[in-house]
Amino acid sequence: MAGLPAGSEGDAAWSALVRALLVRNDARLAQRFDAGAPAEHLIRLRARAIDFLVNKTWQRCIPAAAPLALFAVGGYGRGELFPHSDVDLLALAEPDQQQHFHAALSRFVALLWDAGAPVSQAVRSLDECTRAASEDPTVLTAIVEARPLVADAAAGARLRAAIAPERAWPPRAYFEVKREEQQRRHARFGDTADNLEPNLKEGPGGLRDLQQLGWLAQRCFGVASLSGLVPLGHLGVDEAAALERERRALSRLRFGLHLVAGRREERLRFDYQKALAARLHESDDADTLGVEKLMQGFYRSAAIVQRLNERVLQRFEEYFEGHVAPLPIDADWERRGGYLAARRDGWMRMEPARVFALFAAWAGNPALRGLHSQSARELAEMLGEIPDFAHAPEPMRQAFLALLRGPQPVATLERMARLGVLARWIPAFARVSGRMQFDLFHVFTVDQHTLAVLRNLAGFAAGAPDERFSIAHQVWPSLRKPELLLLAGLFHDIGKGRGGDHSRLGAADAREFCVAHGLSEADTALVEWLVQQHLLMSTTAQKQDITDPEVIQRFAETVADRQRLDYLYLLTCADIAGTSPKLWNSWKDRLLADLHTATRLALRRGLGHPVAAAERVAENRAAARALLREEGRADAAIDALFARMPDESFLRGRPDQIAWQAAALADAGGRMPVVAARHPAGRDRLEVFVHTRDRDGVFAAIVIAFDRMGLGILHARVLDGPADTVFDTFQVQPGDARSPLDPAAVEARLVQALSGDLGAVRPARRSRPRHLRHFRIVPQLDFTDIDGGTRIGLICNDRPGLLADIAGVLRTQRLRVQDARIATFGERAEDLLLVSDERDAPLAPERRAALRDALLAILDGDS
Repeated sequence: MAGLPAGSEGDAAWSALVRALLVRNDARLAQRFDAGAPAEHLIRLRARAIDFLVNKTWQRCIPAAAPLALFAVGGYGRGELFPHSDVDLLALAEPDQQQHFHAALSRFVALLWDAGAPVSQAVRSLDECTRAASEDPTVLTAIVEARPLVADAAAGARLRAAIAPERAWPPRAYFEVKREEQQRRHARFGDTADNLEPNLKEGPGGLRDLQQLGWLAQRCFGVASLSGLVPLGHLGVDEAAALERERRALSRLRFGLHLVAGRREERLRFDYQKALAARLHESDDADTLGVEKLMQGFYRSAAIVQRLNERVLQRFEEYFEGHVAPLPIDADWERRGGYLAARRDGWMRMEPARVFALFAAWAGNPALRGLHSQSARELAEMLGEIPDFAHAPEPMRQAFLALLRGPQPVATLERMARLGVLARWIPAFARVSGRMQFDLFHVFTVDQHTLAVLRNLAGFAAGAPDERFSIAHQVWPSLRKPELLLLAGLFHDIGKGRGGDHSRLGAADAREFCVAHGLSEADTALVEWLVQQHLLMSTTAQKQDITDPEVIQRFAETVADRQRLDYLYLLTCADIAGTSPKLWNSWKDRLLADLHTATRLALRRGLGHPVAAAERVAENRAAARALLREEGRADAAIDALFARMPDESFLRGRPDQIAWQAAALADAGGRMPVVAARHPAGRDRLEVFVHTRDRDGVFAAIVIAFDRMGLGILHARVLDGPADTVFDTFQVQPGDARSPLDPAAVEARLVQALSGDLGAVRPARRSRPRHLRHFRIVPQLDFTDIDGGTRIGLICNDRPGLLADIAGVLRTQRLRVQDARIATFGERAEDLLLVSDERDAPLAPERRAALRDALLAILDGDS
C-alpha cells in the first residue's frame, strides 16, 4: 500500500486498493471453505484481515498523537467476521475531541465504506458509553465484547470501568433482561426452529442463543468463554463440548449461506437451500434429497442448542435466586424452585430402566415448571443406556403404556421427544427427528408435525368445543381406548424417508410396537389399519364427490365399522390441521364432518343395503321443503321453485343448500343472473350460488371474476338447469386471510361480470411468488372419457390465478365445464375438471390434443 498519496486526493485510489485486497482475501477464504476448512477458523482469519485494513485506514486519516481510541465491538469484537457481516467499531473520544476530529473520523468511515467494508461506527465519550449502556442492554452487550484496535491498555481499562456492573446493569438485572429479550426473539419465530426458512442467527437454537450464553458468562460470572463456566459448576464438560460442536456446525452453515447469497443473509430461504446443500456436498440419494439432509442437520443442531440453553439459563436463575428448600413429592422426586428433581444424585446411573418414572411424576404434577437442570443433565448423560422397546424389559414397556393411559399423555410424549428419550425408545422416531420435506405442504419437520398432530388429539380430548372442528369433541367420547389413537398418531408418518410407501412402512412399525407391548390382536390391528389408511379419508373427501352415494358406499366398505370410522375421522382432522396452520379451514372441516356423517348412516343401514339415488333425492326434497316452510313459503310456491332447479341439485346438495338456492330464485323474481353469497360456517369462506343463462364462457367469466377479487376456489359444482340455464355453486376463500369477505360486494361484482360481454373478462397477470419458484412440478394431464364428457386430471405447480388461466383456455377452446374439484397441497395443485364439447359429448381426439397443448403452455409459464 506504499506509494499512494498521503493526502485526501489519493483516497479514491486507496479505497480501490483496499477493495481489491478485500475481494482477493474473501475469494481465498471462500476457496478454503469449499476445500473443507473449518468456518470458525476462517471467520477469525477474516477478522484479522479487516483488523489490518482498519488500522491502515485509521493511520491514513487520524494523526498518530490524536487522543482517540478505536475498538472493535459486537461480533467483530469477538474476532469473528462472516463473509458479509457488519464491521462494528467504537471510537472513544471526549466531546471536545469529537468535534475537533469529526472530519477525520468521517473520512475514515467513508474510506472503509468505499472499500466495501460494511462499517457501523459509534463515536462516544466514556460518559456517553455509560449512559447508552445503561439505557440499552444491547449497547452494553456490544461494548462488553470490545477489543482494542488502536488503543493502549489504559483506554481499555477506562472503557471497562465505564460499563462496570455498578454503573450499568448489575449481573442479575442483566440476566433477567437478556432472558426476556430471548423470549421475545424466540416468539417472533413461533418459538420453534422448525420453520421452512429458519433464521440461523436469530431463531430459536441459532447462533444468537450461543452468543447470549457467552455474554452472560462474561458479564455475570467474569469468565471469557462458556468453557469458563465448567469450573464454576454451571456447565458440564460434556455440555460445553456439545455447545461448541453445534456452534461449529451452525457457523459452517452461516458461512456457506453468506457465500451462496452473496450478501448478508441469515435466513435459510428456499432461494438458497439447494445451492447451499450442493456447496456443502450434501448429495441426493434414493430416499433423501441433499437439501433435506442439510436441513435435518440444522434442525438437530438447533434442537440441541435449545435444550442446553434452557438448562443453563435455569442454573443461572437458581444462582441468582439462591437456595430454595426442596419440597418432597414422593420417595424419589421433589420440587426444587418449581422444577422436578430426583432426590438422589446419580438416579439414572443406578436405575436407567426407571426413566419412565420421571415422566410419570412430571405428569402427575402439572404445576411443575419443568425438569430441573441437574436431573436433565443426568438424563442426557445416560440416554445411551436407555434400551429401545424391542430390547427393553417387560416392566419398562408396561410403564410406557401407563404413561399413554395416564394424565397428560401428549404433554408427556412431547417432553420425551424434546429430551431425546422418545428417539431412544422408538428408533424409527429418531430417523424422522429433524427430517424436513422440501415442499410447501409440510411446514414442519416430521417429528414436529407428529407432535402437532398429538396436540390436536389432546385438544379433542379436552372436551371443550373448538370452533375449528365442528364435531370432533362429540366423536372423541365414543373412543373405546384413546391411547390407541395416540399410538396411531405417533406412528402415522414414522415411515417417511425410507423409500416406499410410508403408510405401509409405518403400519409395520406400529404392529411390531403394539405386539411388543402386549396389546391384543384387535387393538394391534386397529392401530396398524389407522396408520396404513391415515390418508384415506382426506383423499376421499378432497378428491371425490362425497355427495355421490357410490363414493360413500365404497368408503364405508373400506372402513367397515363405526369404531374405525371414529378413530380415522379424528386422526384425519388432527393430521391435516397439524400439517400447516393455513391448511385447515371450515371447508375441510365441513367435508370431513359430512363424510363422517354419511358413512355412519351407511354403516347403520348396513353395507348390503346401499342408498339409492331416488331415495336420496326424496329425502333431500322433503328436508329442503321443511326449511322453506319454516320461512313461511307455501307448498305451491315451493313446488314452482323446485321445478326451476335441476334434479341433480337434490342428489348432490344438502337440504339447507337447496333451500337457500330456492329462496334466492324466489327473491330474484325471475331476473337473471341470480347471484347469492353467504357464510356457511365461520367467516373464513363464502358459498356462492350463480344461476344464469348457459353461454359459452360462463364458467371462465365466474372464475376470472373471483380471481380478480382475490378469492381462491376450494370447490366448484356446475349443474345444467332447465331451459338452458346453469346452477353453479362455489366455495371460495380469500388469498389473504386478513381480507374481509363481504357477501354483498361479491354478489355485485359477479352480477356485473355476467351482465356484460363474457369474452371481455380477462385473467389478471401475475408473476409467480418467490416461494413457489423453487418447487418445480412437471405438469401432468390425464384425460378419461365418461358419460357426459371428458374428465381431466391435472397436477402442476399452484400459483395465483392458475384456475382463472385454465378457465380462460377452456373458454378459448369453446368447451363447457360440467364439474370441477379443486385441491391444493402446498405448492401442488391437483384439480379434476369434467368438460364437454358444445353437444355435451366427450372430446374428439383432435380437440383433446389441442386442449393438452394449450394447457401445457400455460402450466409451464410463470403467469
